[in-house]
Amino acid sequence: MRIVIQRVSSASVEIEGKVSAVIGHGLLILLGIEDEDTKDDVTWLCQKTAKLRIFDDNDGVMNLSITEVKGEILLVSQFTLHASTKKGNRPSYILAAKPEKALPLYEMFISCLSGETGTEVRTGVFGAMMEVALVNSGPVTILIDSKNKE
Repeated sequence: MRIVIQRVSSASVEIEGKVSAVIGHGLLILLGIEDEDTKDDVTWLCQKTAKLRIFDDNDGVMNLSITEVKGEILLVSQFTLHASTKKGNRPSYILAAKPEKALPLYEMFISCLSGETGTEVRTGVFGAMMEVALVNSGPVTILIDSKNKE
């Protein structure tokens, strides 16, 4: 399971010309699920995300979590995070989980993250063609992979 976390001043998702979700100060999280992912990946990644200290404290040091700054969260599913570009120029998505496997883990991640942060997690629509807009604050962008716990 991979996520790209972006600290944002604002972010939104639009589907078929209509705004589906909007947040202000907080996190935009792109979530990619692969076939090998399990509930353990969800739990580890969710807890890591909730405790990640990437917001500035009063001294301008990234020392506060999303919970401490009372920020908002927007989560967008993105199977392309598991693209393989090893062979040729056309990415392969063979590692990305099929919807029947990915959707329950996606929903579990939403529930877990909401529980860990006490914050409503706004979302796009799983599997939909979406347009995501954001103002990256910092910029701060972090990649976390549950299979590579650094």
